[in-house]
Amino acid sequence: MLIKEYDLLHFFLIAAAVLAAAYAIYSKIKMNRQIKKLDEMLDKAIDGSFTESRFDESQLSYIENKMWKYLSLSEISARKTADEKSKIKTLIADISHQTKTPVSNIMLYSELLAECDLSNVEKDYANRIYSQSEKLSFLITSLVKLSRLETGIIALSPKETAVAPMLRNIIVQAQAKAAEKGLELTLECYDEKAVFDEKWTNEAIWNIVDNALKYTDNGSVKISVKEYEMFLCIEISDTGRGIPEEEMTQIFSRFYRSENTISEEGVGIGLYIARQIISAEKGYIKVTSEIGKGSTFSVFLSKL
Repeated sequence: MLIKEYDLLHFFLIAAAVLAAAYAIYSKIKMNRQIKKLDEMLDKAIDGSFTESRFDESQLSYIENKMWKYLSLSEISARKTADEKSKIKTLIADISHQTKTPVSNIMLYSELLAECDLSNVEKDYANRIYSQSEKLSFLITSLVKLSRLETGIIALSPKETAVAPMLRNIIVQAQAKAAEKGLELTLECYDEKAVFDEKWTNEAIWNIVDNALKYTDNGSVKISVKEYEMFLCIEISDTGRGIPEEEMTQIFSRFYRSENTISEEGVGIGLYIARQIISAEKGYIKVTSEIGKGSTFSVFLSKL
């Protein structure tokens, strides 16, 4: 009797083990099928051919329905974004076109007025009109560029290029301003290459060099290049006023002007545009500074 009960228990244990193994195999097969199905769904979602194919109460049908709703909403959102960009592009073009001629005329007539037989006070007023018109023209141009960058209307085209020709061009641009202030302007680079859009990177570097010249009263401004494994670093070092530590995180903000520089020409947008351009090229900018001793802006351009 005991032997029979033992055999029966042994049979049930074997049967339970077999059932458990079978269930595990079935669950694994089912899970693999679901994973495969989800993988197929994601592939179709990526290439834009996804449609619902199951209309039952299963979990896969529920997931398909949610994914379809998500993709539909994403498509609507993308269309709205494209429409908004198109409107912004048109608005920017209108602003640029409608303001260019009036501002140019104001500058022209103020120049002609300054050449007339005026008193010293009247000539001063005419010169001030011209100066303010220049500021307005620069501000409008900067805002148009910035809006195009931020909305993706301007597409950067980075490619592997030598940095030396671009930096030499910047040195040529800066020579007159450096000579006017009696500053030594030097360039140290060789045949280094990086991946960047030459036109827009030129503008970014120039904005930094222009600031260095503006806020350096005596001494020098130096541009040098250092190579790293993944980045090429362009350093712009000056012997100027330096930047207070509490302002280091603010100088790249749009329209930020330090109290120490409020009397200088400018609108506080150059460094912001520079960072936008370099970031769009998968690079970055960092700065080190010491009050009374100068600043160094390091522009890292990707080499990949």
